Amino acid sequence: MKVVIAGSSGLIGTALVAALRRDGHQVSRLVRRTPAAPDEFAWDPARAQLDERALRGADAVVNLCGAGITDRRWNGGYKQLLRDSRITPTDVLATAVAAAGVPTLVNASGAHYYGVDTGDAIVDETSPAGTGFLATLCRDWEAATEPASEAGVRTVLIRSAVVLARNGGMLRTLHPLYWAGLGGRLGSGRQYFPWISLDDEVGAIVFALTNPEISGPINATGPAPVTNAEFNRALGRALHRPTPFIVPGFALHALVGELADSILHGQRAIPSVLEDAGYTYQHPTIGAALAAAVGRG
Repeated sequence: MKVVIAGSSGLIGTALVAALRRDGHQVSRLVRRTPAAPDEFAWDPARAQLDERALRGADAVVNLCGAGITDRRWNGGYKQLLRDSRITPTDVLATAVAAAGVPTLVNASGAHYYGVDTGDAIVDETSPAGTGFLATLCRDWEAATEPASEAGVRTVLIRSAVVLARNGGMLRTLHPLYWAGLGGRLGSGRQYFPWISLDDEVGAIVFALTNPEISGPINATGPAPVTNAEFNRALGRALHRPTPFIVPGFALHALVGELADSILHGQRAIPSVLEDAGYTYQHPTIGAALAAAVGRG
């Protein structure tokens, strides 16, 4: 396949480019700077500009654009950036994909689609959208793909959990804390923590790209959901470090503000579409995912 990727320099994008090329696919990358390699094409989503050569002959476009949810403490400006960095690029790409007749669009989204807190209730791709800032963000993000889906493009929405990888994401922050013996559960620890290994995140995207019967939302989550307390214990075991601490909710709110709500609550999301379609997980348990992420798997 010829696959065009937006957001190829991030944690998931870098791993996806490598995996696709390893499997023999041709990959082009959209960049917001002056292209510096033959596989790069310029685009400026804020101005709705895209090098018209980028999508010629493409079999699929993968959009992974978006500022990091946990990169900064939220304020009005950063919340707007979270929206603008997702919705505008998605609309530009979906419109371009439709105009160019690209058969497939795979677009990022998040498990927060189901709301801040689903409690103990299991949610899958048939569950309705929830409420709250992140749920609304995910809903609007997905809606921005409509120019493509309305034109008959096979559109896949990847509702990702927290991606577990040593060199990026949440584990890059937690790893030194746990090594220092400062690990512990957050709040009550009873909130569900949706997770997926980096290998399976990439595997799910490749699976969606190469299986034309898949369309619509898919939960890119591990098949065995765990609570925050269970995740905390599993990370401690993977690192062979104690996890004695408890971070109370009020302390987390004082530290990260509104973002704490999404940490102290969670979604018990399961990957029904992937499992029904026959996807085989490389890391089906939190223990296996963490062992791989910290280099012990």
